[in-house]
Amino acid sequence: MRIAIVGIGGVGGYIGAKFCALREANPEKYEIVFIARGDHAEAVKAQGITVIEDEGSFTAMPSSVVTAETAEGAFDLILLCVKSYDIAPTVASLRKNIRPDTVIIPFANGVANDAAVREMVEAKVLNGCVYILSHIDAPGVIRKQGKVFAAIFGHPGYIGESLHVGYLFKDAGMRAMTPEAIEPALWKKYLFISAFATLTSYYDMPIRQVHEAHFADAEAALQEIAAVAATRGIDLSGEVAKALETAAGLPAEASTSMHLDFQHRHRTELETLTGYIVREGQSLGVAVPRMGRMYHALKKRLEEEGIEA
Repeated sequence: MRIAIVGIGGVGGYIGAKFCALREANPEKYEIVFIARGDHAEAVKAQGITVIEDEGSFTAMPSSVVTAETAEGAFDLILLCVKSYDIAPTVASLRKNIRPDTVIIPFANGVANDAAVREMVEAKVLNGCVYILSHIDAPGVIRKQGKVFAAIFGHPGYIGESLHVGYLFKDAGMRAMTPEAIEPALWKKYLFISAFATLTSYYDMPIRQVHEAHFADAEAALQEIAAVAATRGIDLSGEVAKALETAAGLPAEASTSMHLDFQHRHRTELETLTGYIVREGQSLGVAVPRMGRMYHALKKRLEEEGIEA
């Protein structure tokens, strides 16, 4: 079985490293290909990928590390672990490696990534999300914070495929869930990450500190996102309190990838994580004043610094 992990940052790097256990246990059955570029990819190619967790570390070696342009042959499973704005160009580069029976799961932030992939290629496209706090600590090194990890994915038309991939995750030592209704599960994740990616970037502080210093804004932002979801028939009212409880219990230094992108002056997912809610609110007649205020302030900051949103 040929499995491609596309993007080996905090999410893909951790998942890819764990998936290498399948290859180690049965090298004749599994081929694990990392698709990435840059110094991080070169370091992994030379010495494997190291994951540092709170209670230890491990190093894993994939079958190969290639770029999307140089990847050869068709893949049975493709896990898209790139940022939302990289999905379209990445899938375009991988068209030659995708068959109609290839299973593709986009794990980027957002609630409609499967539709974007499905418009580009003929394949069995699931939708998914990942709960994890991790980032690239140095070339070839992933730092995972806390014990949180869960991969959630599925599609009502591909139940068998979803279960099969779920077993692969579990065999690799990771928690995976395949709910029959994937959309509510995606919105639960999106509720948290949209609110706290926006808040941490706006206030330039970690998640728990935002919870402590700006609780009212955090609660209001979560309520606004839940209100937008409600117009789609998704009830997240009980998830607001859970999201606040989660934020209060995270490690003191834990933040969001969008906050780190703002700090490092990298391209951000502002349009996916904040702008989407503002635009949906306007389209559906749902008031989102706090998300709107933070969105326009963050967008102005990016424009002033010449950074692509």
